[in-house]
Amino acid sequence: MSTILYPSPIVGPIHSRRLGISLGVNVNPADSKICTFDCIYCEVGYNSWHRPTSKRPSREHIASCLEAKLKEMKAQGSSLDVITFSGNGEPTGHPQFLGIVEDTILLRNRYYPEAKVSVLTNSTLAHIPEVHRALELVDNNIMKLDTIDPDYINKVVRPTSPAYDVKEVIEQMQLFKGHVIIQTMFMHGTDDLGNDVSNTSDRYVDPWLDAIRRIKPSEVMIYTIDRDTPCAHLSKATHDELNAIRDRVAAEGFECIAAY
Repeated sequence: MSTILYPSPIVGPIHSRRLGISLGVNVNPADSKICTFDCIYCEVGYNSWHRPTSKRPSREHIASCLEAKLKEMKAQGSSLDVITFSGNGEPTGHPQFLGIVEDTILLRNRYYPEAKVSVLTNSTLAHIPEVHRALELVDNNIMKLDTIDPDYINKVVRPTSPAYDVKEVIEQMQLFKGHVIIQTMFMHGTDDLGNDVSNTSDRYVDPWLDAIRRIKPSEVMIYTIDRDTPCAHLSKATHDELNAIRDRVAAEGFECIAAY
């Protein structure tokens, strides 16, 4: 299926299903993907499809481009709900990520003080002190946790490091003491080898929900496939399935939104 790469360093603004009118910040190159996961549902494609051929944009370049865009939007009277770090891979891998976040907050305060700053992270680098600090600073620290099943993790999100341990990731999430939003993809289908990757059953939801109880997030975002995926054998979770999972999360006392 067709997948896309995003411009760098500024994307949009676009309308996000979960966040509203979002101005994206892509701290990875425009022509390649740099990620610590290789998810079979990633709209950017597999890591091997987009090997790095250029450097990440610098902190200074990102700040300059972001300020120019915010000035333009302000002059046009455009609305803005959120500035979101996402793009072509894992944003927290940028070596200047903390400084970039600090710059972004200053620019947000200057031009759109009512807007939120969000980071969409796969959670793999939250153990790095500078990354943890950056995630503490933003309004929406949105951390991915699709499952706690190791076999599913290796089939679907496919960490690039053999040292990845979901238990350690959950412990890092707990350290944010509630300043974390958990984001989870639910879907159906098979991987490229024909293995079932559906994760809406109790087998996956029950232990995931137990992890939610331990993390105690401020919010949970559940969603399903919306764009083309590199694996052609995937399909959406149904509205009823997402609603049922959402209701189970809400029954535990956590705010939960479902995006279809």
